[in-house]
Amino acid sequence: MSADHLRTRSDGGRPVEYPPLPEGLAVGVYDNHTHLEIADGALPLSVHEHLERAASVGVIGAVQVGTDVATSRRSAEAAAREPRLLAAVALHPNEAPELEAAGALDDALAVIDELAAQPRVRAVGETGLDWYRTGEDGRPAQFRAFEAHIDIAKRHDVAMQIHDRDAHDDVVATLRRVGAPERTVFHCFSGGDELARLAASEGWYLSFAGNVTFKNAENLRDALRVAPRDRILVETDAPYLTPAPLRGRPNAPYLVPHTVRFMAEVLGADLDELCADLASNTRRVYGSWEDEARAGE
Repeated sequence: MSADHLRTRSDGGRPVEYPPLPEGLAVGVYDNHTHLEIADGALPLSVHEHLERAASVGVIGAVQVGTDVATSRRSAEAAAREPRLLAAVALHPNEAPELEAAGALDDALAVIDELAAQPRVRAVGETGLDWYRTGEDGRPAQFRAFEAHIDIAKRHDVAMQIHDRDAHDDVVATLRRVGAPERTVFHCFSGGDELARLAASEGWYLSFAGNVTFKNAENLRDALRVAPRDRILVETDAPYLTPAPLRGRPNAPYLVPHTVRFMAEVLGADLDELCADLASNTRRVYGSWEDEARAGE
């Protein structure tokens, strides 16, 4: 993903500096959900700069996530060139109603299906349901797109990254009705301990982002405490959800150590042991960053 692939953050970006490098991790971890194509900060970083900074503090790889046809194509292209990246491809739930209205949803889904066959595309995502931004009239298109993405993930035997905003019950009901992919991840987990227990009982993964550090996010910390250690992941969702105490500044994969250290404190866990668990879980979901093999092959 070259500099000309960068696009401005959807809120226009803010002229603020990226935070300084945190103390590095002794045991490497992965950022399993990031959007490196979205430029942010006074001096936006290139994809290479993001990954170099990340590697310098023990973040040894990332999953670059698409949200529409264009960013999914770019994510797949970037992962094919960059050994520290894997890709996830999908149409974001909020894209589905607009595509459906334009008669373009099926064609867009066909592109995602084609991209999902590439060896370094290891997930379909982010897909799911978002009732925060979509009214009743847009829900049928979101359901149709979600179910199509589930089918794509299962046919290609890749993981699925769930976007679930204000839609917990409908997401769970859909996964149970249609049948979830073997490796299903709730990206930027937003539920509480009840949803965490339910997800664990289904064998699904919970990915925690920087918002687990926010003062008003006790529900996320409750979820983290009850989640099995073999079912948790960490992510940035960069450039969004910068962890405390850096809120308001651009987020990036190199800031994962802030979130991991906070998670270790919440769990009362040894930091190195938690990092080892997070890395093992991430490789179980997405496979190896070092070769062209897919998870499960």
